[in-house]
Amino acid sequence: MTKPQKLRLFSGTSNPEFTADICRHIEMPVGDIHVQRFSDGEVFLQFEETIRGLDVFIVQSTSSPANDNLMELLIAIDAAKRASAHQICAVIPYFGYARQDRKSAGRTPISAKLVADLLQAAGVTRVLTMDLHATQIQGFFNIPVDNIFAGPLFANDIESRNNLEDILVVSPDVGGVVRARALAKRLHADIAIVDKRRPAPNVAKIMNIIGDVEGRHCILIDDMVDTAGTICNAAEALLDSGAIKVSAYATHGVLSGPAADRLAQSNLSELVISDTIKQPEHILATGKVRILTVANLMGEAIKRIYDARSISSLYE
Repeated sequence: MTKPQKLRLFSGTSNPEFTADICRHIEMPVGDIHVQRFSDGEVFLQFEETIRGLDVFIVQSTSSPANDNLMELLIAIDAAKRASAHQICAVIPYFGYARQDRKSAGRTPISAKLVADLLQAAGVTRVLTMDLHATQIQGFFNIPVDNIFAGPLFANDIESRNNLEDILVVSPDVGGVVRARALAKRLHADIAIVDKRRPAPNVAKIMNIIGDVEGRHCILIDDMVDTAGTICNAAEALLDSGAIKVSAYATHGVLSGPAADRLAQSNLSELVISDTIKQPEHILATGKVRILTVANLMGEAIKRIYDARSISSLYE
């Protein structure tokens, strides 16, 4: 790197191991920061080294507990601003509240826009994130937002472990077709779509498969898996339609609520996720989850931002 003395990376408490992996890639130590919570839950933190005039990158996923981690990030940004940091980049590997990107019904919020406003009000000057649930969220900000993608890493992993002639890339819903098509293009594979619909309230979903899955190894691709209901149901529908094997890839393993039980009981061969969210032991104990690191990719993006180089060329 050309200017290492002006760059500092700091970790929030959501996933310090991920930050340490990033720092190993860019060959610098994790910055010294103290974070504590008072007995009533209030967050206090302090940068324990001088950051005046430096480019500060604060790494914090706003995963569960989402509100605590978001508030911690906002306080860290405010502290960096008041300590006279030159630039403040919020590195948010998993951007929480991204599913609330529009008014889905009357009298509902657009929470993703609120989060964008809060980050900017706190003093952030740039955001780096990965696989936003809705890419239009970049437009909610009036500052640069870099949204990088795990798809190329997933494609490399699939190529190294499978016979590509058997592969069929599947979108678990109509909304994910663009993502599935991008992966299929990299793998030179065909795609299929799971069309799910609920004919009436409280009536079980009917799943129709668009495409021929007979005798294929189907790979479901999504940006996140939360309760795992959609992906497990899609796997069952694909197997019922003649697929010989179903695997799934998702960037963010939110994996809340009944996700662990659903995965353990499902016929999914495996669920491959990235390390943008730290996984608890009960998720790993399912035996169905494999984790790929994206820390090197995130670290390379940070280096390029700092050195004012192209990020899009990461995928070329």
